[in-house]
Amino acid sequence: MALIEVRDLVKIYRMGDTELRALDGVSLTIDRGECVAIMGPSGSGKSTFMNVVGCLDVPNSGSYRLDGREVSGLSDDALAAIRNQRIGFVFQQFNLLARTSALDNVALPLLYSGAGRAERERRARARLEQVGLGDRLEHTAGQLSGGQQQRVAIARALVNDPLLLLADEPTGALDTRTSLEVMVLLQGLNRAGQTVVFVTHEAEIARFASRIVRFRDGRVEHDERRQPEDAAVISAALY
Repeated sequence: MALIEVRDLVKIYRMGDTELRALDGVSLTIDRGECVAIMGPSGSGKSTFMNVVGCLDVPNSGSYRLDGREVSGLSDDALAAIRNQRIGFVFQQFNLLARTSALDNVALPLLYSGAGRAERERRARARLEQVGLGDRLEHTAGQLSGGQQQRVAIARALVNDPLLLLADEPTGALDTRTSLEVMVLLQGLNRAGQTVVFVTHEAEIARFASRIVRFRDGRVEHDERRQPEDAAVISAALY
């Protein structure tokens, strides 16, 4: 069943007399349970596409349906509600509060959704245990390694039980070993049913996806479904 359906998306940025078509008629469908890598050179439109899919930006024209609901024309408040309730975000630089505990960092999205303190702590604890950080609940972000911080960020992205997990260069700030550990985690989440879409410029990271979509000049240049490589097997063999 389709989770993401975009048809003829156009996004134009204007800077004075200059017009940049960041998306130029993009059509793409992503089903529930897929793990999709988005690739392309700088300026290809991949980040703009992710911003539209993540309801951080709206297209100039075209249609975007998320879980069967047309969202491209919704108000800012409605888009904010979708971001908080239906989409989990993971960023290259983690975006954690450095002096705040892992538990409170993960629980933060639940504060905006109105959950009580006990419920926030219960759900945040469960997600941290899921990503292997059950023994680091009270450590601040500044006391954790880069890989551990990214695990906290993934737990935070999952705490609202999102339909869709979006990751923007999730291994971009990590070394090779830690990158593999993060991909083992993302693959495990996907195999458990979580839809994962991530941007990467690294071919060795994209190979862990079951589908690779390449953008160029605001259009989909290539769309390939494939048998993903197993990050856990590769990690075990190397380390």
